[in-house]
Amino acid sequence: MEPEHIRFGGGAAETILSPLVAVWMLIAIVTILAVPRKHALTTFLLAVLNIPADQVVVLGGLHFTVLRILIIAGLVRRLSFSGSASRGKFPGGFNGIDLVVVLWTLSALTISSLQWMRMDAFIHNLADFLDALGGYLVVRSLIPDGEAMKRAVKALAVACAIQGIVMVNEQVSHVNLFGYLGGTWTGVTIRDGHIRAQGVMGCLYAGAFSGSVIPLFLWLWTDRKFRIAAYAGLAGALAMVAASYSSTSWLALSGSLVGLAFWPLRKQMRAIRWGLALTLIVLHLIMKAPVWALIARVDLTGSSSSYQRYALVDATIRHFSDWWLLGCKNFGDWGWDMWDTCNQFVDVALKEGLLTLVFYIMIFTRSFGMIGNARKAVTGDRKKEWLFWCLGASLFANIVASFGINYPAPLMMTMFPLLACISVSTFETGQARARGAEASGDRLAMPVTDGEGNWPVLQEQDQYTAK
Repeated sequence: MEPEHIRFGGGAAETILSPLVAVWMLIAIVTILAVPRKHALTTFLLAVLNIPADQVVVLGGLHFTVLRILIIAGLVRRLSFSGSASRGKFPGGFNGIDLVVVLWTLSALTISSLQWMRMDAFIHNLADFLDALGGYLVVRSLIPDGEAMKRAVKALAVACAIQGIVMVNEQVSHVNLFGYLGGTWTGVTIRDGHIRAQGVMGCLYAGAFSGSVIPLFLWLWTDRKFRIAAYAGLAGALAMVAASYSSTSWLALSGSLVGLAFWPLRKQMRAIRWGLALTLIVLHLIMKAPVWALIARVDLTGSSSSYQRYALVDATIRHFSDWWLLGCKNFGDWGWDMWDTCNQFVDVALKEGLLTLVFYIMIFTRSFGMIGNARKAVTGDRKKEWLFWCLGASLFANIVASFGINYPAPLMMTMFPLLACISVSTFETGQARARGAEASGDRLAMPVTDGEGNWPVLQEQDQYTAK
């Protein structure tokens, strides 16, 4: 059973902050607060993705990780913005993705607090709330347009290049260089005779991150100005996947490649989705075991704990009545190693209940919906279609990776830029359609979005202009 002090944060009894990290953090804070938004974005992402998560400042018993401190700095900058919400705080306006992220984080905070009714649990949940919603709002505000999207993906590419080099060195020298920063181990992890390079994020988290961002680097490659960064990001990401030596890493990469492979069939995806759903139903009916038992068959390295992943999903489904309302305190008693919720959807369900799980799944459904509508709107423009397809492939890879690992705050910070890019790119597509309709003099069918990336709402030009 997982000790309660770990569930409620635990952590160091005193500050763990190396001088190098302290200087890096201070520079990042000043940059986030004082420089133009494009530079603040790059500094923020590179800092949160390359500083060990366990670097922490302890004040009055409260733990402020470096990530949390940088998020607070980003929120201060965001709150000090004096422009309109659509141009500054929420570029493109408050949309469907923003709404479900807010609902997801509020539901998680509320239900987790009601489940335990303890002050230490509430403080821990409040910190998680700050990491999740605060981190999302900071990233969302720092990516206002298409050029900022490219800078964000470039920052991810630089982070992958740095960590790829360190993780390959870890395989060769058996030393994790990030360990010298403090907050992580300098040694290596070995399973069944194979080194699983940790880097700064850990083998599973690093593999999930690197495998899922590859489609974004392929999109970045289409811009000649960013090709060097794209090549570096691809090389670093592939090195991270290989050096981490975990099935979750390869699954994330496979999710990206499978998503990209369906590019020629992009106009038949509705039929493919229905076909996949019917296939799973048929398999469930004819298999001796439930269809989710297929998870136990996934072992891409020969040393995976895939059966535990299957058992976790199976136990969650069978104990639905125990967790649906307010989550479950004692899921660790359901069987061997059940406390290790290495599945993001299971982790959300068991700790925060069904309502929170629904909101979390809606983040993906809303995102896919906005991507699909935007891709249809630019049919014939292969460059823009490729952008939306790469965003969708990266989102799909994150879903695949979620079945092998839960997403702590540092890993969420790798998915939030993707969600922000989806919001910005779909909004700009809607704006471009509106400008095109205005230029053609079509006063009766001016397209505007409905807040979720759709364009079914038709209004007259005077009404649209007034908005």
